Amino acid sequence: MDNSGKLAAERVWQRQRLWSLAADRAKRGVGRTRTVGLSLGIAAALLATAAAQTAPWSSVAGRVLAFLSAVAAGLAPLAAIRSGPSALRDWTRLRSVSEALKGEVYVFLTGAGPYRDDGEAATLLDRADRIDAEAADLAHRYTSDQPPPAVRPLPEVSDVDSYAEVRVSGQIRDYYRPRAELMTRRIALIRRAELGLSALAVVLGAVAGAFGVQSASVWVAAVTTVAAAVTAHAAAARYAYQQLEFSRTAAELDSLLARRAVACAPTSEADDQFVEQCEQVISVQNEAWMAKWTATAA
Repeated sequence: MDNSGKLAAERVWQRQRLWSLAADRAKRGVGRTRTVGLSLGIAAALLATAAAQTAPWSSVAGRVLAFLSAVAAGLAPLAAIRSGPSALRDWTRLRSVSEALKGEVYVFLTGAGPYRDDGEAATLLDRADRIDAEAADLAHRYTSDQPPPAVRPLPEVSDVDSYAEVRVSGQIRDYYRPRAELMTRRIALIRRAELGLSALAVVLGAVAGAFGVQSASVWVAAVTTVAAAVTAHAAAARYAYQQLEFSRTAAELDSLLARRAVACAPTSEADDQFVEQCEQVISVQNEAWMAKWTATAA
């Protein structure tokens, strides 16, 4: 790669970093508002029940708790707005641009496909500009008043072998499999929470029925509401879907690596096909993920 190619790759690589950081900020914003909305919904249910239980022996305390419950219930929809369709669309589009630019840089450094001919640097810049243009309305999200990120060195990729190790094996090892494991842990945590809350509701109902403890029956509805809120939160986060997609993509990339390992003296055409297939698998995962989220947002 000549100096002009290196400069072009560094320029696009730095631009990709800006889009990636913008996507990270958008994702954190969505996650924070969802957590706040979940917390407010739970608080509203618990405070309303506590108010009903407290009012008979302290009207002041009962009114205070009822007031706090009403405030929490009123703020919950406002928090949901911040993680609504518009926020989800912006986040997924920011991430899509970031991943598309990343893929272009890796293929360019590999020297495969469209970058085997002369004028590779110009081709890279043209393709990167077209990717940027598709999300021009979001450009302000990565050119905001955030401090400039530290300059990252280009990936240590110079041929198809290093591409297979750095891009493909690295993506499997450092991203897809860890993310699949994280989603598995979150699914298990949600299921334990749902089971625990369901068991608590059963116990409270049994206490109310067997011993005539009226206050216990009141808390059954609150606990059921909390369980429903936790379930809705998990559904919105799509932990199960993400776990499946991360695992599937890792398996497909692993299969492509295995087929390349047993191939005899791969040709330039075979190398181009390998790189194209790997990028296609990664792109399909990104597009499916984006489509799922935007369908949820619609």
